[in-house]
Amino acid sequence: MYSFLGGGLFCAGVGNILLIVSTATDYWMQYRHSNNYMHQGLWRYCTPGKCFTHTDSIAYWDATRAFMILSLLACFIGIIIGIMAFIHYSSFDRFDKTFAAGILFFISCFFVFLAMAVYTGVTINYYGKRYGNWRFSWSYIIGWVSVVLTFFSGMFYMCAYRMHECPRSSNPH
Repeated sequence: MYSFLGGGLFCAGVGNILLIVSTATDYWMQYRHSNNYMHQGLWRYCTPGKCFTHTDSIAYWDATRAFMILSLLACFIGIIIGIMAFIHYSSFDRFDKTFAAGILFFISCFFVFLAMAVYTGVTINYYGKRYGNWRFSWSYIIGWVSVVLTFFSGMFYMCAYRMHECPRSSNPH
């Protein structure tokens, strides 16, 4: 059970760090404009030597930002509850902390998946039809890696929950 909890905490910790880096950095997409390479993230776009804040409130950026922030929060709370389950913290005995952490990691995975899907769909639809020289960049790729890591952290915690629950349910009263 502890190997699953440890693996889940490791995946969640790395996934949460990657979520922070992906959300905060400006390399979701790179494109060429006027013979200069430019890049943009969720918060800013950058030309060679200078970055500017997005002043337009475009719905897909707002949705992607919101889903990424919700994913960060769910993953962070899941890590806290996961640590409490790992060290057998005795408060909140009414609910299984292992199960709760696993559910929060799956919720985090779902939110970051929604963020990445919205961004991917709109970007390909818009830029793919209008511009030929653009590509997704490393911040975007890190976002997809965090989808996988938060999913596996949820899986590890659910496996730990099943291992912990099976001996209890096999004893008849």
